[in-house]
This record gives sequence, C-alpha cells and structure tokens, in this order.
Amino acid sequence: MTGPDLTRTCQNAEVTIASVIQALEDAWTDIRSRHTDVPHAVLVVASGSTARNQLVLGHFAGGRWQHGDDRLPEVLVSGEGLRRPVPEVLTTLLHEAAHGLAAVRGIKDTSRQGRWHNRRFAVLADELGLDTTAHPALGWSPSTLRPAIAAHYAPTLDRLGAALSVYRHPEPAGAGTGRTSNNNPVACACGCGRKIRAARTVLDAGPILCALCGDDFRPTEPGGAP
Repeated sequence: MTGPDLTRTCQNAEVTIASVIQALEDAWTDIRSRHTDVPHAVLVVASGSTARNQLVLGHFAGGRWQHGDDRLPEVLVSGEGLRRPVPEVLTTLLHEAAHGLAAVRGIKDTSRQGRWHNRRFAVLADELGLDTTAHPALGWSPSTLRPAIAAHYAPTLDRLGAALSVYRHPEPAGAGTGRTSNNNPVACACGCGRKIRAARTVLDAGPILCALCGDDFRPTEPGGAP
C-alpha cells in the first residue's frame, strides 16, 4: 500500500521545473532570433550557491554537451536567481549570450578563471542591449537591461513571468558547523556576489541594497529573514 501511495503522490505533484526550463529555452531562442551569432546551447537550472556564501547567477561553458557529432555549450541559470524580478532573469540570459558571442567570434572577454569581464565583454553586452558598469573585482560584469530592449522582449518576459513560480534556497552557510545561536549575525549575499553579515533585526527592518548591482542582500544560511 505504501508504494502505490508514494508513486501516485509523485505523479500528481503540482510543482515541476519543466515549465521553467521550457520558458528559459524559449527565451534563449528569442535571443538567437535577434542575434544570429549567439550559439545554440543546452539550458540547465542548477545550484549557484555554496556553503562559503558564493553565489553565481549564471554561466556560459563551451563544449559541455554532446549531441551526435556536435559539442554544444551549456548555459546555466541558478535556481537561486529565479527569485529575482523577471527582467533580471532575462538579463542573466543576455549576459550569458554575450559570452556566447565571444566564444563564436573568438574573442577573449574574461580572465581570472572567468571572473574578470573586460571591455570586450562590455562591447558585446552593449550589442545585446545591456548596460554594464565597472566592478572592482568582476570588471564589466554587472549588467542591466535597457528599458527599450525590455519592451522588445515583452512577450518573452510575459512567458517567463508565468513560468517562474519556484526558486531554490541558497546552500546553508557553514553547514555542519553547529552554529545556531540567535546572537550570531546572518550571512547575506547580493546578486554580484558581495557578502555581508547583518543582525536579523536589521534584515527585518527592510532590504539592504548593494550599490554596485542594485540587488538586495539576502540571507544565505538557515534562520535568516525570508
């Protein structure tokens, strides 16, 4: 009796990531229809956080997937990043599409193991409708979507908005260390990866915004503010 009940519950689950993947794939197809040099890629949703408070919103990695005789790049969108407003999720896709342009055109757009984004990346991001700003550790990585470009992608944004009903919580900071005291400040990270620690009462008072990426600092460990 237990087996059939469990099977039936799994089959009738209301939460699925399939619609999210489909919406992201459709958005990537839309980007490629407007920018034909952007390569076909395999879209995946996975963890972008670690117990060390690091957070990656996305990545472009060449040749990660095999399809017949072809090797295809991978575009990852972090499950944690799905919590953001829909235009920011599209911004991540466009950011990774800029890396895709660099790969196709043989342009070296990053260094320091992909962390530092140089001015060549900024030019490619501009081509895709993103404005970039300089970051002391990441180069020209922080990106924002221009309002006029957002208007062009309005149907895509609507489809993404309808699909993005779930997101992943970050990995607990210091997992396994046994630190559970309410007197400890909460570890938080913003969209560009900067980290702070703040008291829960401070977090409860309202968002703490990062002046570099404009995202709010969100808890990355158990017991933080929602």
